[in-house]
This record gives sequence, structure tokens and C-alpha cells, in this order.
Amino acid sequence: MLEGKAMVKETDMPGKMQIQAMSFASHALDLYDVHDCKFIAAHIKKEFDKMYGNGWQCVVGSNFGCFFSHSPGTFIYFALETLNFLIFKGAS
Repeated sequence: MLEGKAMVKETDMPGKMQIQAMSFASHALDLYDVHDCKFIAAHIKKEFDKMYGNGWQCVVGSNFGCFFSHSPGTFIYFALETLNFLIFKGAS
């Protein structure tokens, strides 16, 4: 489904979780207009909270900067279509 579409830029997530992140992002893009970044991010965050427990953060857009701490094994930054996706679980 996602072969050749998403490009992982940086991650420390396990492979299965990476695939799930890109799948959630792809599904969100099917549900929302590409300009509705806030709704896309909220959808992905809720899906991660449901599947992996609360505390996930998601940033979606074409141009943003950030600085954060995350729990080991919970970070991914990838591009899909025209958007960049940053998903991570905050450090305790």
C-alpha cells in the first residue's frame, strides 16, 4: 500500500511501528484535505494513543521547526505526498 510513497528521514522506531505510523498517515490523508494538517495530526495522535498508550505527539506540515525530547524507540520523521510527519512519545 505505501511502497515507494513514504520516505523516512529519521527514526528510532521499530520497523512494525514505522509501518503503522505511515499507514495511519496514509489513512488520515484519505479522510482529510491535505491542507487540514491539524485534523491529520489529531487523527494520527489518537490512533497512536489507542494502539500504544497515551502520551503521543504528532506534528504535520510542509515547513516547521522543532526541538523536543522523546522516549527511546518512539520517534519517526517521514515525508508522504507533500507533507512531513513527526510522531513521537514524550520523554518521562
